[in-house]
Amino acid sequence: MNRQKGIFHFRTILIAITAIVLLALEFARSANINTLLGGLELGGRDELMRLRGVRPTSGDIVIVAIDDDSFNWTGYQWPWPRSYLAKIVDEINAGGARVVGVDVLLTEAGQDPGGDAALAQALSQSPASVSDMEILRPRPDLISLSLPVQPIRSALKAMGITTIIQDNDAITRSIQAYDSFQGQVYYNWAFQTAAQFLNIAPPSNPNAYSLTFNGKTVPLHNGLLLVNFNGPAGTYPTYSVYQVALGDVLKENPNAFKGKIVLIGATTITLHDVYATPFSARQPMPGVELVANAIDTLITGNYLTETPPWVNLLIILAMAAAAWFISRIERPSATLAVMAAAMVLYAGITYFVFVANGLYIPIVAPQIMLFLGVTLPTLEQSVTQELEKRRVRNLFSRFISPEMVDQLIATRDIYSLNKRANLSILFSDIRGFTTLSEKMSPEEVVSVLNPYLEAMTKVIEKFGGTVDKYEGDAIVAFFGEPVMREDHALRAVRTAVEMRSALADLHKFWEKQGTPHHIEIGIGINSGEVFVGLLGSAQRINYTIIGDNANLASRLQDLTKTYQWPILISQSTYEQVKDEFETEFADSVTVKGRSEPVNVYKVLGTHS
Repeated sequence: MNRQKGIFHFRTILIAITAIVLLALEFARSANINTLLGGLELGGRDELMRLRGVRPTSGDIVIVAIDDDSFNWTGYQWPWPRSYLAKIVDEINAGGARVVGVDVLLTEAGQDPGGDAALAQALSQSPASVSDMEILRPRPDLISLSLPVQPIRSALKAMGITTIIQDNDAITRSIQAYDSFQGQVYYNWAFQTAAQFLNIAPPSNPNAYSLTFNGKTVPLHNGLLLVNFNGPAGTYPTYSVYQVALGDVLKENPNAFKGKIVLIGATTITLHDVYATPFSARQPMPGVELVANAIDTLITGNYLTETPPWVNLLIILAMAAAAWFISRIERPSATLAVMAAAMVLYAGITYFVFVANGLYIPIVAPQIMLFLGVTLPTLEQSVTQELEKRRVRNLFSRFISPEMVDQLIATRDIYSLNKRANLSILFSDIRGFTTLSEKMSPEEVVSVLNPYLEAMTKVIEKFGGTVDKYEGDAIVAFFGEPVMREDHALRAVRTAVEMRSALADLHKFWEKQGTPHHIEIGIGINSGEVFVGLLGSAQRINYTIIGDNANLASRLQDLTKTYQWPILISQSTYEQVKDEFETEFADSVTVKGRSEPVNVYKVLGTHS
């Protein structure tokens, strides 16, 4: 019991250490400290978005692309003449656009004479027009404001910052919602464009976690708006600038711009305004389309949110508790199956919540907690069992055959070996060896005993016996444990008969060696209940038997000298072997330690 408590205590420590590490990493992530866990969580959110797949857009946004085809058609170098941009805006106005958004920095005067005035005139004719501005921070101690030039600035209905955020893995998932300069708050032009389209006031009440827009609270993450991307690049209707300028778009579809937000921006990769998004890093998205996704997020109100840090910490703790309960399952296969089912269930929950509510529940840290919280204790359990197996093998390989050791290992807990069991006990002794050894040198004694004990031990192991101990020239063995054998009595008697045969072979061996030794052995066998188990100290332990029935086997061995017969068995053994072996009743004897006489039988041989 104490050992089991120790195992579970150690497993609890492993789970607790895993939880503490993950809690610390989660806390660091919430504090905007770059960690591997933070990157994995971002990747988890991206995977949920990809699994959700492409969604229909609001249908209110169209992109007019400054693309490679337009560069080739016009032959212009960047920056383009403002008068050409004015022509494009005029065409969009003619198409009935509701809002014109110009994703081009107009903070410096155009190079074509009268171009700025023409563009300002075109923008002033739009129901609503929005463009970019910048708050520049080239150094921590230096900040400046860069606005569109006059008269373009006066023609615009709104303008906003254009900061797009790339995370540490170079993936863009958000835009900066607002910034400030000399106490004045400036909102992202995506907010300004959405406000013009919805005909509402600009955002208000900004802080790191939210702002107010369209009468609702918009969730922010450290001042960033998480963009709920509808799909990869190319999701929104897109027309080339040169086709718009030529009037081809409205000729083909007069309603292409009607009542919509029309965003003019670069899509060519040569202007380097492209970003990797959760949908694809290999197919980067133009900045203007990224803004289109952000505007759609604001128009539809399908905001992405994350669970608060304290909730994330609680989820990790809950997973640690789940891992602790799962790790208590004894069967490793069942443990891993339950763990896998729990991980799939949690992944399903996070996916459903994300798709249904746009709420991102952390998936990586809880899954790691559950996985490591189960596998580490399970691995520890496997290592412990392997060490236990080696301990059992080392302990019992000295007493029984390797085959029996392999069977014994299946019991796992060697302390379960301590029990009362019905066994057959064999005592063997060399007759008169004490007298014989007095006439021999120590080296000669060893030269006789070692081959003898080795030969006898092989016979005992052959029939599945366990050598209890060697007492000089005496051998104590038993049959029926640690691997239970119903025919233990037959095995013991067969062993005794073959031990006699092995002794004859030894005699021949010694004669060939030129050192003839003629010895005789006496064997006593009794069957009955004894205690069998591990006895000893931490430094030395034996697998042995104790009990009156073991003593009786020893007395029978002593009687072999009296009756001058090599193998004697008790009544209990006789009852179990009489159908296979020829026996002869020898006597009814009262032995030391017993008040009732004991029937003793001679083993003559097997039935022919």
